[in-house]
Amino acid sequence: MIVCSTAALAEQLAAARRQIDAALDRYTELSRGCSARLRDAMRYSLLAPGKRLRPTLVLFAAEACGSTWEAAIPAACAVEMIHCYSLIHDDLPAMDDDDLRRGRPTCHKAFDEATAILAGDALLTLAFETVATDVQPPEVAARCCAALGKAAGATALVGGQADDLELQNSVGDLATLEYIHSRKTGAMFLVSLQLGGFIADADETRQSAIEQFGRKIGLAFQIADDLLDVQGDEATMGKRVGKDSEHGKLTFPSIMGIAESQQRAQRLIDEACAALEPLGEKRTGLEALARYVVERNQ
Repeated sequence: MIVCSTAALAEQLAAARRQIDAALDRYTELSRGCSARLRDAMRYSLLAPGKRLRPTLVLFAAEACGSTWEAAIPAACAVEMIHCYSLIHDDLPAMDDDDLRRGRPTCHKAFDEATAILAGDALLTLAFETVATDVQPPEVAARCCAALGKAAGATALVGGQADDLELQNSVGDLATLEYIHSRKTGAMFLVSLQLGGFIADADETRQSAIEQFGRKIGLAFQIADDLLDVQGDEATMGKRVGKDSEHGKLTFPSIMGIAESQQRAQRLIDEACAALEPLGEKRTGLEALARYVVERNQ
């Protein structure tokens, strides 16, 4: 796959979403042993229209390192399940208290708080079941589970979320903000690239290249997200805008200003793309995806 143009990237993203969505649908049929209400809540959030950016990174990374989308689909779905669980819990009244996600009422609004909590819990555990069962060979599945557990855990995603909540209405600096988001947001971007490399059995040079890429674009994505919260349109984004300032959260625009935040995001993307040089021509798809991260409007 060599993606150069915007149109070509859009076509690849659409193809990735179709494959990911079809697989997510299969994984959440759950006809036996799962209450209908819980299953409906899981599927309501997981199958809602979305960019599928993180699972697409798994597919693109696997292919760039010599594997296939088919081999990477279970890991890609697991990443999306964990991402969705984090959004369900993040939207709860005790956390960010949001009532709109992906253009629809959040899970706890569409169902209730208890069901939303359980739906998030179920998606988190289903992610690990999916990897352990369907990623091959077993030693690669174990490696993927360990990486996912670390990325979603107390020192990464959950730890970053805890710090983000603790520092609401506080004065912070750029280093603190970057440390929070290297875990809260960046960890899931990084692990998406890692899993793609693991599945492709990438050598040390290629694995290092895609991991460097992952660290850079994760932070760039968060800066772009913060900018959209200031400048974005609610109808286009499918979620409330301006909520970060309402909650007194540290953001890149609040610390650096809009113009400098935009420049910082662009520098990170340039550095991310430069890190991919060892992949040769196979890096083109990941490069195009990186540009999309800062140019998107939702």
